[in-house]
Amino acid sequence: MTRPLMPKATAVWLIDNTALTFEQIAEFTGIHMLEIQAMADGDVSGSIVGFDPILNGQLTKEEIERCEKDAKASLTLVESDAAKIMRKAGAKYTPMSRRGDKPDAIMWLVKNHPELSDAQICKLIGTTKPSVVAIREKTHKNIASIRPRNPVTLGLCTEANLEKAVVLAYKKNPEAIKASEYESASLA
Repeated sequence: MTRPLMPKATAVWLIDNTALTFEQIAEFTGIHMLEIQAMADGDVSGSIVGFDPILNGQLTKEEIERCEKDAKASLTLVESDAAKIMRKAGAKYTPMSRRGDKPDAIMWLVKNHPELSDAQICKLIGTTKPSVVAIREKTHKNIASIRPRNPVTLGLCTEANLEKAVVLAYKKNPEAIKASEYESASLA
């Protein structure tokens, strides 16, 4: 089950503005019932501002009223098409510890998949076009310390996304792949 945004703030609002049981709020927010009870007592939520799930479109007033009448009923999160699209389209966050691995991944892609366009590499790794161009042209400021490493093993993209990008690149320009295979065969 998906959880609401800002579960603690949502729990504070539900405690203050509804007659729902602690069990119902705990089940909906994914927070332990004892923590919900501590929030109601004021022990935990002193600085947390309540977040209205009705205004945000996560719950409806009718859903809350239905669950207030039946203590055994469970709240269900409203899933909108806009929320699904927003979740998929969000920028991919790369932890600080992995950001230094991006040039290595770019170098690996440039070396092993020359058919990929700069835009495809940017989307796949989550980097900028100037970085890709600098590595492709070997003018990057740290070019001497860059080691080609697979972006899948680095955790910067999935194998499925990489394969999808390679297939798309092949469909756009099948001659580029044949030329790169010929070059790698002549080098071996």
